[in-house]
Amino acid sequence: MERGNHTVSEFILLGFTSDPTTQLVLFVMFLIMYTLSVLGNITLIVLICNDSRLHTPMYFFIGNLSFLDLWLSNVYTPKILAICISENKSISFASCVAQFFFSAGLDYSECYLLAAMAYDRYVAISKPLIYSQAISMKLCAFFVAASYMGGFINSSIITKKTFTFDFCNDNVIDDFFCDLLPLVNLACGGKEGYQALMYFLLTSNVMIPIALILASYIFIIATILRIRSTQGRMKAFSTCSSHLISVTLYYGSILYIYSRPRTRYSLDSDKVVSTFYTVVFPMLNPFIYSLRNKDVKEAMNKLFKIIPL
Repeated sequence: MERGNHTVSEFILLGFTSDPTTQLVLFVMFLIMYTLSVLGNITLIVLICNDSRLHTPMYFFIGNLSFLDLWLSNVYTPKILAICISENKSISFASCVAQFFFSAGLDYSECYLLAAMAYDRYVAISKPLIYSQAISMKLCAFFVAASYMGGFINSSIITKKTFTFDFCNDNVIDDFFCDLLPLVNLACGGKEGYQALMYFLLTSNVMIPIALILASYIFIIATILRIRSTQGRMKAFSTCSSHLISVTLYYGSILYIYSRPRTRYSLDSDKVVSTFYTVVFPMLNPFIYSLRNKDVKEAMNKLFKIIPL
């Protein structure tokens, strides 16, 4: 990748704080969340692959979401743990490019995947009689492949544009990873078309999937309201409640950071919010999709023979 006129060989990640005691506390917190994220997502993937009862479109999407979250955790958290306990808080230019590229690609892919999952829930609730024909495994595989393709194509565009900037202001990133907004703050010149590119990517990777998700849930709600029995309504809603929680948490944090005017950016508050979709969300997803899920509990009981139903 061609760099700007000002050569930068490395960046310095300031992280959250310079206080040693607070850094140690944060290290322990992030280590616990990272461990839970890795174990939770791997367990969910193994359960879905191992149990034939979970070989359905819904669990196919959940398994791929767990794979994305597992990958995402390993893009961010090891470096976060390192800067919490190490005096060396540098990250090489190449490593920063790689982290930025994969984090953007995985985040964009997850946006598309969540939209595909919303469509799956819409067909399952609104058209149950034709669900197995309408949502084939071949179509599911296409949705997943398209999510990755769209995510990483857009990631390539924003990565190339970001790292051809002239980083003449400084090489200190006031964040715990190579994020878009802190990097743009370091750049000087050549930003004229960058804001337009950011809005284009925000629209294509976030707003369009959100619109598709909202449309799916409008039809889902309309279908649920037509169900006469309260028990039937609750059963229908329970099939999409986990996805609804996941979408709300994920998109809420992303929109908070990237959809505001630049005059309202606050790096301190953004660090806290970005921690949610980079570290906390990948840890929560396995629990969101399994804690109240009878099929997953039965699969876990079958695999480990120790979990009471």
